Amino acid sequence: MQGQISVTGMILKAEPVGEYDRRVVILTRERGKIAAFARGARKQGSRLLASTNPFCFGQFRLYEGKSAYSVAEATISNYFEAFREKFEEACYGMYFMEVMDYYTRENSDEKEMLRLLYQSLRALLHEGLSNQLVRYIFEIKALSINGEYPGPPKREQPYMDSTLYAMEFIINSSVEKLYTFTVTGQVLEEISQISDYFRERFMDRKMKSLEILQEISG
Repeated sequence: MQGQISVTGMILKAEPVGEYDRRVVILTRERGKIAAFARGARKQGSRLLASTNPFCFGQFRLYEGKSAYSVAEATISNYFEAFREKFEEACYGMYFMEVMDYYTRENSDEKEMLRLLYQSLRALLHEGLSNQLVRYIFEIKALSINGEYPGPPKREQPYMDSTLYAMEFIINSSVEKLYTFTVTGQVLEEISQISDYFRERFMDRKMKSLEILQEISG
């Protein structure tokens, strides 16, 4: 007999299955990254139609089967609807989702990754923050949480003090305080070089949304 559980999380991706169903991947506070089937979620009038799309954050009641979860009910607290009107920000958001899908695992403690994802999506919708800065902060903090950040890579020309300070702030600050600063163009360029170096070193998957971002940014 199936048991029922309640989890808090965000839908990272959704894909059609059969004529009316969806398969969703949810990053949860309680069980890490899990996959679940939402039966009839693509039917007009389904109570799961709107709540099983990427970016949906809230509470999900799931039936726990022998080999898969099924979504019974969803109570969404944030749909991140603003991404529907902000194409560039939505592309960054989808990139963040892809990174989380790459990094996280089932039955692992992914609470910090979920918090990072949620706060980073909110930061993308903040008018006073550069999307590029949000992206680099997100990438570096994700590396740090995953235990893969050894410090700025060595190079002949020293980094600016402001860059080193910004990096220390990103690594050591709580997720809630990450997006509370801005930097000059020169510092942003050095942070981007550091982030690019480690992304190429530790991520062996091409992210489709990142390729789109590179195309639209020229």
